[in-house]
Amino acid sequence: MAEKKYVAYVGTYTHGSSKGIHLYDLNVEEGTMTERKEIPLSNCSHIVRSKNGKYLYAISDEGVAVFSVDADGDLEYINKVSIQGMRGCHLSVDTTGKYLFVAGYHDGKVTVVHTHRDGRLGSIFDGVFHKGIGSVAERNFRPHVSCVVPTPDNKYLCAVDNGIDQVKVYRINTRKHKLELVDIIRCKRESGPRAMLFSADGRFAYILFELSNEVGVYTYNGQGNIPEFEQIQHIDTLSDELDILHDAAEALAISPDGKYLFSSTAGDNSVAMFAIDQETGMLTKQFALPISGEYPKALGLFPDGKHIACVNHESSSITTFTVDYEKKVLVMKGKPMKVDTPNCILITAVGEE
Repeated sequence: MAEKKYVAYVGTYTHGSSKGIHLYDLNVEEGTMTERKEIPLSNCSHIVRSKNGKYLYAISDEGVAVFSVDADGDLEYINKVSIQGMRGCHLSVDTTGKYLFVAGYHDGKVTVVHTHRDGRLGSIFDGVFHKGIGSVAERNFRPHVSCVVPTPDNKYLCAVDNGIDQVKVYRINTRKHKLELVDIIRCKRESGPRAMLFSADGRFAYILFELSNEVGVYTYNGQGNIPEFEQIQHIDTLSDELDILHDAAEALAISPDGKYLFSSTAGDNSVAMFAIDQETGMLTKQFALPISGEYPKALGLFPDGKHIACVNHESSSITTFTVDYEKKVLVMKGKPMKVDTPNCILITAVGEE
């Protein structure tokens, strides 16, 4: 049997030298990335792959674009649709493949787009504008949806609102194709929730707080009529607390084996690694170390879990590291790779049916 082939897609802003999505070939054993080509797309800020692996969805100025994924990882454009609002910042898909969810940072909107079996994006099923007022701080006085993620049981959609310090939880009504608000996770004032991930077994949720530079750990139970979230821990992401007002937690990632959680923090320009207690879901910080770049906006873990790529927006670079779990250090792999204003990274297998 042939070894699996892996590629990385990196979305970029295109007001400089970048043209859209950069496609890289991965050497998993060495922990290196080699750029192959660029696929044109205006100001790509987030990308996600369909559950069946056949399609790649990407945010652009026009709304959302979809590409088919070839056997070697190359992309073929299919179509674009408008999301009837300001440009999005984050995408996710449900387990059935019917729905594409879009987070709108600028207008505080959650949009649900219909996906066709042939890959085309269709009409908007639903669109919900968040309401509410946050603090009077400059950045978060009104709704800013920064992340949308379905619960692992596919019953609910969690919409993280960076502006009003809440995570709104919607039931996905598949009969009416509507989102129905059923719960709100109210976060600490001016904490600025930014991103959310679930553990592999679906029992725990991790919320990254941009302004307070923390990870919140929550238990999740979706067996009843309404979802149940309970906060059990908060832990900081920083290498130090000397300049906390100028630090901003940015990205979350979980290792392929589910045993470690990684976070990146701008300002501090570091990546932190936490060990995940498999019974309780709680975190123990292993390290928070510099990543030789500025504004680490996204993280990509290699499929072997031994290497990590940091997408550094302000320094226009990608830095890769070997993760030494025993010594609790990051070892840099070669020089930073230059790519203009990168925003996101998706590492994925290709060539499989």
